[in-house]
Amino acid sequence: MTDLERKIYRIIYNMSRFRKNPTIEDLKRKTGKDEAAIRKAVRNLMSRNELAWDKEKKEWRFK
Repeated sequence: MTDLERKIYRIIYNMSRFRKNPTIEDLKRKTGKDEAAIRKAVRNLMSRNELAWDKEKKEWRFK
């Protein structure tokens, strides 16, 4: 996991514990990265099954 992926994973995990899904704007503000870099990191996490989106519950699932 890269530093950015680890940071995004922790942000999503911590915010999800309080039943809040972080927006792209939240992630941009907290990481200081642009949208393309954030989307790429999230895709990488999802492709490695570290992170998954539950469409029914509309929340993140973690490994």
